[in-house]
Amino acid sequence: MKKNMGKMDRSIRVLVAVVLAILYFTEIITGTLAIVGLVVAIVFLATSLLNFCPLYSILGINTAKNE
Repeated sequence: MKKNMGKMDRSIRVLVAVVLAILYFTEIITGTLAIVGLVVAIVFLATSLLNFCPLYSILGINTAKNE
């Protein structure tokens, strides 16, 4: 897997994931929306840790700096 996510993109995803997790665990969001939000948070964290987003590959997006 070639890196296709830049530092800013990863930071934003981690921030969104943390906010979604806080909303879930404090029960501000509940039900189906809470489960969907938690799944999105997990996916965002995983893609941030891997520096790779499969959807970016499909769409031809690359926010990583050229090395």
